[in-house]
Amino acid sequence: MSFTIYPAIDLKDSKAVRLKQGDINKSQVFSLDPADTAKQFQSSGAEWIHVVDLNGAFAGETRNLSVIKKIVSSVSVPVQLGGGIRSIESIKQMIEDIGVSRIILGTAAINNPNLVKEAVNKYGDKIAVGIDAKNGIAAANGWAEASKVTAVSLTKQMKNIGIKTIIYTDIQRDGMMKGPNISQTKKISDIGEIDVILSGGVSCTDDIIAAKEAGFAGAITGRAIYEGVIDLKEVIKLC
Repeated sequence: MSFTIYPAIDLKDSKAVRLKQGDINKSQVFSLDPADTAKQFQSSGAEWIHVVDLNGAFAGETRNLSVIKKIVSSVSVPVQLGGGIRSIESIKQMIEDIGVSRIILGTAAINNPNLVKEAVNKYGDKIAVGIDAKNGIAAANGWAEASKVTAVSLTKQMKNIGIKTIIYTDIQRDGMMKGPNISQTKKISDIGEIDVILSGGVSCTDDIIAAKEAGFAGAITGRAIYEGVIDLKEVIKLC
C-alpha cells in the first residue's frame, strides 16, 4: 500500500492556524498567506494538501471560501477539504466549481448519513469521512459536541455506505505534539477494506514512520512542520 503525507492547513479568519485539542479559542497563527504555504508544501514534494475550514466546522457552513479557492488554484497537487460541508449543494460547489479533489464529511456522517450516501453515489472516491474522536467516541460540530456513537461503529456504517477513505483524528492528541494514537487508529484500520489516514499528535519523523509501519494509508501533520520539527521534504523522501 502506498503511504501519503498530508501537510495540513487549518483556516481560521483567512489565516493558517493550529488549534490545541480542537479548541477554537486556543489557536496559534502560523501563516497570513495560506495559499503561499500550500505552494511551499508542494515545492517540498507534497502529493496532497489537507485543508480544514475551522470557522466552517463550528458554523456549519463554509466561511473561508475565497482562501480555499486561492489555495486550490495555487497548486497543481490535489487538495482535500473538510469543515462545515453539510449539503450536497456545498459538495457540488467545492468539487465542480472550485476543483477540490476530495471532500471530508465529518458532522454530516453522524447526523446525516443519507447525505454521505448521496454524495458517494454521485462522486465516489472524492468523498471521505473524517472521524474525530475522544476516548473512542466520535465528536461533531467542530469537536464541540460528543456523540453517542463509537468511532469503530461509525466507521463500519460508513464502509457499508461505500466510503473508502477515513481520516481518523484523536482530539486529545491534536496539536499537542505528544505523538499520535496508533493503537486506537489501528482499531479503525483493522475493520479492513478501507484506507485510514492518521491525524492528531504527529510530532516527529518517527511518528510518521510508525503510521506507515502500522499499515495506514497516510498521516496528516501540521504543527510539527510549522515549528520545524519535521522537515517535510526529508520525511517525504524517507517514506
